[in-house]
Amino acid sequence: MITEREIFLTDPEEKARVVEFLKEFDLTFTGNIDYTMGLFDDGKLIGTGSLGGRVMRDIAISKDYQKKGLTHRIIRNLQGESNRRGITGNQIFTKPKNVPVFAHMGFKEVAVAEPYAGLLERGQDTLEDYLNRVRSILGTGEGKNRGAIVMNCNPFTLGHRSLVEYAVNNCDEVIIFAVQEDRSIFPFSDRFSLIKQGVKDMKGVSVISGGNYIISNATFPTYFIKGTDELAAQTKLDATVFATRIAPALNITVRFVGEEPTDKTTLAYNRAMREVFANNGIELKVIPREQKGHQVVSASTVRKALSEDDWETVYRMVPKSTLVYLKSPEGQAVIRKIKMTEAFKQMEAEEKAKAAEAKTEK
Repeated sequence: MITEREIFLTDPEEKARVVEFLKEFDLTFTGNIDYTMGLFDDGKLIGTGSLGGRVMRDIAISKDYQKKGLTHRIIRNLQGESNRRGITGNQIFTKPKNVPVFAHMGFKEVAVAEPYAGLLERGQDTLEDYLNRVRSILGTGEGKNRGAIVMNCNPFTLGHRSLVEYAVNNCDEVIIFAVQEDRSIFPFSDRFSLIKQGVKDMKGVSVISGGNYIISNATFPTYFIKGTDELAAQTKLDATVFATRIAPALNITVRFVGEEPTDKTTLAYNRAMREVFANNGIELKVIPREQKGHQVVSASTVRKALSEDDWETVYRMVPKSTLVYLKSPEGQAVIRKIKMTEAFKQMEAEEKAKAAEAKTEK
């Protein structure tokens, strides 16, 4: 008899069991996972599925148990958990070959990035719902040269402002999509406000949430977890959703990005956008990064400076609006969090170094 139950990821042995099982299907257990379930036959794990926010993912069934309706059983379990969590719509991130299976269950295809990944959805708050909301706020942009920028802004810097200024000088309208996924050290509500404050003097600029479809846990979980194996799949999927669904619906013809000389994830993302956009008639403009002296202006540099109380660097790299926020009680709370995170990283590095030294001595 096949039974089902929740797999508690706080138990290292349970989690390791799922990780090993998924390796058989070339699936890596990454991203924001809130809930995982398993199907068991006499104690043996034969199937699993996970939920990350509204995203159903990592759905797999052992070869000997396939074509027995167990995929439906996993989906029902995940749907039930979604309902308990108050989630009214779901997305599925899967391999292209599995898209017809989930389409048969009532999921609608959002985009497929061959040969890597596909995204489907059903329920409320779909991509079309999101686009309708954006159009009601910004209009269709018909007849205008409309550009777009996607920004995380962790926090908003003079480098971000410089990119917006360049876009404004080359477009009639500029839409800034703020990354909504709340996985950064600065909360989304604060990041969104900082972007709006940082560009409020610029004409033709609108700031809107990127929702569940731009650098989100559905389209691009590795943006928040560096160096995982799914990078190529997710960068291309995110770029495909933007190029084939979002840009045409909003009449966006060009997207502006900052040059990235070092970060592997952003480099891969820029490459994916260049390839996908070229095939869909969208221009990608890569702009050199803003510099102050010999330093490139970046949010990561600002965070490092904050962790070290290097306010001289912070003053050089952020606009007044960000500086005011950093001095506020909300900003001070984030700075304490940054320092705590850096302290933990330092402790981990020291422990690894000691372990490596002890191993060498043996």
